[in-house]
Amino acid sequence: MSDERVRYSDADLQEFKAIIKEKIEKAENDLKLIRESFINDQNNGTDDTSPTFKAFEEGAETLSKEQNSILAGRQEKFVRDLKNALIRIENKTYGVCRVTGKLIPKERLLAVPHATLSIEAKNMQK
Repeated sequence: MSDERVRYSDADLQEFKAIIKEKIEKAENDLKLIRESFINDQNNGTDDTSPTFKAFEEGAETLSKEQNSILAGRQEKFVRDLKNALIRIENKTYGVCRVTGKLIPKERLLAVPHATLSIEAKNMQK
């Protein structure tokens, strides 16, 4: 019989669960801030300024909204990945590489709690 563990212990899973829940809370707060800045379209009182300046400002505002939209999308994916990690904890499959079937090292999961691949599997993708 192999010495390698097939999954993390329930105690380990509870530790990861607490870390992930904390990260979800922070990520959702960050997402809320991004969305608020995206929705905030105040023009800062530049209606009466020269048309050239206004055009530059509108271009910058559009760029800023595009960047916020990209950030919001990334943040939504991060929250979704973290919530999926919670499901894997409940299923007791958390921390198992989906390619190799081996346990992902605890250090990696602490750094990237939503990881589904070991470094070995990530390197195989290259």
